[in-house]
Amino acid sequence: MDASAVLAFAFRESGWQAAEPLLVGSLINAVNAAEVTSRVMARGASLAEARSLMAGLLMDVSPLDSEQALLTGQLHRETRPYGLSLADCACLALARARHLPAVTADRAWRDLPLGVEIVLIR
Repeated sequence: MDASAVLAFAFRESGWQAAEPLLVGSLINAVNAAEVTSRVMARGASLAEARSLMAGLLMDVSPLDSEQALLTGQLHRETRPYGLSLADCACLALARARHLPAVTADRAWRDLPLGVEIVLIR
């Protein structure tokens, strides 16, 4: 799960209804969980409220292991022309490592030739 999909749900942005059934029980890496926390708190939520949001979604938070860290760096270099962030690439690295689709609100991912199934919520 990319932070953009979680944030679309949290802030009821475009695509939040499509994200909702995919969130509960999904997998998010620690980098994207940190991004969600940062953005929620930037809008005035407390750490406790951010924690409650994440806990309510029952998402499994996956640490970024050394292989995923290396792949994240490689993907960040490869996707530079598309403007993907390091957190975006960490999401893609986890999806590739676990052979799972990556769920995002970021349409720039749609045509990336990265060997990862991309599920767009908007």
